[in-house]
Amino acid sequence: MLAKRIIPCLDIKEGQTVKGTNFVNLRQAGDPVELARAYSEQGADELVFLDITASFEGRKTFARLVQRIAANISIPFTVGGGIHELSDVERLLEAGADKISINSAALRRPALIDEIARNFGSQVCVLAVDAKQSEAIWRCYLNGGRVETTRELFDWTHEGQERGVGEILFTSMNHDGVKTGYANDALARMTSLLSIPVIASGGAGNKTHFRDVFQLGKADAALAASVFHFGEITIPDLKSYLCDLQIAIRI
Repeated sequence: MLAKRIIPCLDIKEGQTVKGTNFVNLRQAGDPVELARAYSEQGADELVFLDITASFEGRKTFARLVQRIAANISIPFTVGGGIHELSDVERLLEAGADKISINSAALRRPALIDEIARNFGSQVCVLAVDAKQSEAIWRCYLNGGRVETTRELFDWTHEGQERGVGEILFTSMNHDGVKTGYANDALARMTSLLSIPVIASGGAGNKTHFRDVFQLGKADAALAASVFHFGEITIPDLKSYLCDLQIAIRI
């Protein structure tokens, strides 16, 4: 069995780490370079950096900040935000990213997925999906959760797999920052439909939520932000807890 991954996420706005609830009401959460270094030292399996306003503001991701973070960590590093073309991917990989995450640009032009996979390999391409459930339907959103699309979550993630993404990063907008647990029903359905890894995001509030996302949601990795940023859960304690439950985890 492949080990489950624990992934802290740095949501970046104007060069600073922020965190909100349901994608709004953002508050400062610390210096991204210092947080990244600490997570690497604490045993995080990977790190995700999302420039959450780049697409909305129509600009590129901050490559200098990516460089500074990459120089201070020794774990795989995924970067997303403001990626629209192959040159953006190349620029961020040169800055130190191991993988890139695309969201809005892929929804607008799905062929971008094929181009990235063909030129850089599927292992480089993560499809990030921000989705909100309304009644029985999960709709995908772009521009950092600001714009609803007609794309349905499970159809879109399956198309992403077919086009060549290496893994899915699914954030439930309903659960984001609420700290009541992940969208385990949607995750279990998604993992049953896909053959690529799924990273769960949105909803972590305590250690049992990580247990549930692996046991019930069947996620391959769990991403979280505020519980790590504000010291509510430490990565070593979380890994020890999961290991005691006989969940395959890297210690």
